[in-house]
Amino acid sequence: MTLIDFYAQVDDKLQTACRITAKARSQGLRVTLFCADSATAARLDRMLWTEPATGFLPHCRSDDRLAPTTPIVIDVSGKTPTHDEVLINLHPERPEYFSRFQRLAEIVSTDEEDRTRARERYKFYRDRGYELRTHDLSGKSPP
Repeated sequence: MTLIDFYAQVDDKLQTACRITAKARSQGLRVTLFCADSATAARLDRMLWTEPATGFLPHCRSDDRLAPTTPIVIDVSGKTPTHDEVLINLHPERPEYFSRFQRLAEIVSTDEEDRTRARERYKFYRDRGYELRTHDLSGKSPP
């Protein structure tokens, strides 16, 4: 069953996503980043070229022919992903395919609307018996 981590009170969702991605890659895990729109995906794509500052995180978009062999995939389509280890949700809705992943990271900002939607997702997961962990990142560096 998918283990779900909520990272709450985050100042910069994309920076946090980059750091979680870097940590997952350091453990040899493959990552899918689910974005709400192409603009967010483009920003994330640029950030992954420079985050972390001393490394490179190999990545591509889900529609790239290299997606099946690339360890980090940025997805905006919501279609069946190529990886099933770590899913980072940057979309306001619950990814339909989340349960095929070993881990799901939900990143929640300080914005009230974002927090409200995250509470709904949390309740959905909890009501279905998923193991949930919450990490309060207020005033802390992301993982």
